[in-house]
Amino acid sequence: MGWFSAPDSWLARLLLQRGVAAVYLVAFLVAVNQFRPLLGERGLLPVRRFVAAVPFRRSPSLFHVHYSDRSFAVVAWSGVAVSAAALVGVVERSPLWVLYLSIVNVGQAFYSFGWETLLLEAGFLAVFLGPSRVAPPAAVLWLFRWLVFRLEFGAGLIKLRGDRCWRNLTCLYYHHETQPMPNPLSWLFHHLPQPLHKVEVLANYLAQLVAPVALLGPQPVAGVAAAAVIVTQAWLVASGNFSWLNWTTMVLACSALSDRMVGRLLPISPPTAPHPPPGWYEVVVLGLVALVGVLSYRPARNLASRRQRMNTSFEPLHLVNTYGAFGSVTRVRREIVLEATLDEHPGPDTQWEEYEFKGKPGDPHRRPPQVAPYHLRLDWLMWFAALSPMYAESWFPALVEKLLENDPATVKLLRRAPFGGRPPTHVRARLYEYRFTTWAERRATGAWWTRTLLGDYLPPRTLRRDGAAPTDRPR
Repeated sequence: MGWFSAPDSWLARLLLQRGVAAVYLVAFLVAVNQFRPLLGERGLLPVRRFVAAVPFRRSPSLFHVHYSDRSFAVVAWSGVAVSAAALVGVVERSPLWVLYLSIVNVGQAFYSFGWETLLLEAGFLAVFLGPSRVAPPAAVLWLFRWLVFRLEFGAGLIKLRGDRCWRNLTCLYYHHETQPMPNPLSWLFHHLPQPLHKVEVLANYLAQLVAPVALLGPQPVAGVAAAAVIVTQAWLVASGNFSWLNWTTMVLACSALSDRMVGRLLPISPPTAPHPPPGWYEVVVLGLVALVGVLSYRPARNLASRRQRMNTSFEPLHLVNTYGAFGSVTRVRREIVLEATLDEHPGPDTQWEEYEFKGKPGDPHRRPPQVAPYHLRLDWLMWFAALSPMYAESWFPALVEKLLENDPATVKLLRRAPFGGRPPTHVRARLYEYRFTTWAERRATGAWWTRTLLGDYLPPRTLRRDGAAPTDRPR
């Protein structure tokens, strides 16, 4: 493999280009479906208010030039169209990174997670992979390997430095039950024998601390390491809903696969003699390598730090970032349940009905759904809100207001709202402890969860007579 030309990685580049495009397609569809109630002009965290308070240099975005719900829709739908075209190979160079950067940088709490910056970094590197008629640039493929190294090694180190249960191999006694959004198989994973949970943790260490180092080695070592990363990520896909994080990681790991390995699985033949990259393109790639090298200093220093930070960007373009997840694992699952009533004066005998979310646990008899790689942004933040009200101060009061108004766009974010479209008189939030049922409880009741009321998260609230929103914060 030469520095500028890697003809034996043509299929790897194809998987990278099409895979990154597929993830962008999902991400833009999420934006199309959810931006208006979350970030729109009447959303929970309006973009217009954000760009008025935050300067362009701190959060570069097309929406600093002009924002309206229509302009956001144009950007989001353009992203859908371009990513779909890239997925089928109609376009090989696209502005996906710029379009999605404009959304992430005004997305506030709803776009504050590591898979957003991961997709941005991957999309930026994908711009330099070159067209199919030219041999893949080896340097860019190495930059993708460096990205996977930081992603996986950072996640492994944050566990070693974090919760003690990772070191004594017991974190998965709890994690499958307390993760942000369980999926249909999470109940079964939770009930695996405890010795197997310890094996899961050990396998995780191999995938996140050993395999990333091997990714930087020669073939076939790098290819075997990439396969280990892919298998581990597939296990995580099976055990929970983590947006497109795992899918993106699997795509990025393809950068370390050789055409010989990929060709055994895919009936696609690379061209026999792809053209070498032109001289000007070699200069561009060298510039990219230099840029990533300079920007890698702070993420690399963070990896070596005892005070390692998770999922952090050190510059507003999110070009080279630091990653990590679940440095600590919660032992008890708490869930916020929103309820409403039509009573004008609620009392002890008032009948309250629950709002049901699309993804997060609610009705104990409802099986956890499969959501990923799609992402339910409100559901995900509700998990954080249950951990501490500080995570909800910026948006939860606005959510209660929208439910009191029976705002149609907000209600569409939910699976079901009570009263068939009639606005409630009062809304309250209650905090429950949830745990998975045992095998015996599941057979006896058919329920997936049992829950115990802990108390009020937000006492009953109503719109004031002047139409203003309730001002109390969650406790």
